[in-house]
Amino acid sequence: MSTPRGFRDRADDSLFTLIGEVPELFRNLIVAEIDSAKSWAKKTGKQAGLGGVWLVVALFFLFWSIPALGAFAIIGLSSWMEPWVASLIVLVVGLLLAVIAAILGLLRFKKLRSTETPAQAIAVDARIVKDVTDEY
Repeated sequence: MSTPRGFRDRADDSLFTLIGEVPELFRNLIVAEIDSAKSWAKKTGKQAGLGGVWLVVALFFLFWSIPALGAFAIIGLSSWMEPWVASLIVLVVGLLLAVIAAILGLLRFKKLRSTETPAQAIAVDARIVKDVTDEY
């Protein structure tokens, strides 16, 4: 008899049949945990790479915003206002862009902490197996 999700009803199986399937179940669990670890490492590497890219972008804007864009904007703005006000506006805009890029990068790194590690997944699986064995 099959259930909707494809699992068999094992109520009528003998003890030897169930014990005979333990090695296969254990192998499947190990393979699933290894696949989970690979998937976690891939996602973690991607998030760390994207976070690093955002931090590089922040450093780029911080480095180039003051001398290149700053000089152009200060000269342009000083035709309408005092040069020191124009300089202050350009400095604030450059720092604001750097802060936004840095925050985006840090949010990517914080996202890494929220994902479940393979060690945590194994601990959960071990706790489930222990709870099931304690029932019997």
